[in-house]
Amino acid sequence: MQTQYKEFYQRRCLLQSRIGDGLVILFNSEKISRNRDSHFKFRSDSYFHYLTGYPESDAVLFVTGGKNPLSILFCQKKEKEREIWDGFIYGPHEAKKTFMFDEAHTLDKINEIAIKLIANRKKIFTLSTNNSAQQALVRQWLDYNKKQNRSGIRSPEMIVDLASVIDPMRVIKSPYEVKLMQKSADIASEAHIKAMINVSPGKYEYQIEGEILNYFIQNGAGDPAYQSIVAGGRNSCTLHYIANNQRLKSGDLLLVDAGCEYELYASDITRTYPVNGKFNSAQKNIYEMVLIAQKKAIEEAKSGNIFNAPHQAALNVIIDGLIDLKLCHGSRNEIEEKQLYKNFFMHRTSHWLGLDVHDAGDYTDEDGHSTQLIDGNVLTIEPGCYIQPSQKVAREFWGIGVRIEDDILINNNNPVVLTKKAPKEISELERLIGTLND
Repeated sequence: MQTQYKEFYQRRCLLQSRIGDGLVILFNSEKISRNRDSHFKFRSDSYFHYLTGYPESDAVLFVTGGKNPLSILFCQKKEKEREIWDGFIYGPHEAKKTFMFDEAHTLDKINEIAIKLIANRKKIFTLSTNNSAQQALVRQWLDYNKKQNRSGIRSPEMIVDLASVIDPMRVIKSPYEVKLMQKSADIASEAHIKAMINVSPGKYEYQIEGEILNYFIQNGAGDPAYQSIVAGGRNSCTLHYIANNQRLKSGDLLLVDAGCEYELYASDITRTYPVNGKFNSAQKNIYEMVLIAQKKAIEEAKSGNIFNAPHQAALNVIIDGLIDLKLCHGSRNEIEEKQLYKNFFMHRTSHWLGLDVHDAGDYTDEDGHSTQLIDGNVLTIEPGCYIQPSQKVAREFWGIGVRIEDDILINNNNPVVLTKKAPKEISELERLIGTLND
């Protein structure tokens, strides 16, 4: 039994223990048309992958709780003719055997079996984000069930968002997941190094992006975790800049935010460095401020601390730095209370990371308080500072955008930096930038 399939099986067992006698209905993603007869590369829905590992489109998972817990897959049928064109198809028999389902059927059987599974269940668990066709299918089954009430069949009393049950599972990474995320982080870290040594004035942003994407693919990470940001000069002050089409200039900074997916698990790294390999005085001041803020934030990424603790630690450093550099005026308390710092640091410091780059999991509890960090959480730490041209700002700071981002595993009081292989100290960066031909 392969470790990965046992892992998916154990997750389904844990889910069954949390749903009472309820029924889970979970749809996998569909193939999406790109244009005419071309499709985007298929990627499984993250929730579906988390519970099954099954990699084919349009599949549907039913999980029952109670006295007779079952996991039942509905999938494409095995067709030799289609396999000639599209490649291997598991089919129900092989899917049941490989992925450890109790039952597996072709999709054309789903209606007749679904209405039997729904009967007399108290709760139905499905995702609130289902598309309109999926929602209509669930309603169709429920409507049929209601018509059988006179026959003594009880209708479900409630439909519950499945995410409310699975998100607390997904937010705590197992050792198997951590291993995959470390591999993803290692590949992304090396890709950033590849970008650094290839940077030089005159190149285009997309050439650096190409180096990164090539390294991903060459090392088994077939897809980026998100659209890469390769932002030179003033572009670095646009948080989600993705055009990546401008020429790099000597004297500018380059902000690179890029991560990959390995076995669907994301990495998320940002590094900022000078195109010509040497920070000027203003760039160095901003960079050092953000780097210190990030280090202070990482120190607060401990089990038992609240999720907001790293952000507050980073914010304190950045506000003090903005005061020292005369970019903000007033006391720390005043600048924080009036949110004057948001002219330069307008985003949060962290988000969960996993199968999605902004992964499943709550940030606050039912009372609105910041949730508590626990062992197995993985989050980003990514403070930044972005200075748009303004008459209120000294010209030497115009167009400087700096963000430094790492992926952190909560491990008691010893945060593990999964992305530590990506250089971020000024001395390391200045030694490495543009050394391709050295």
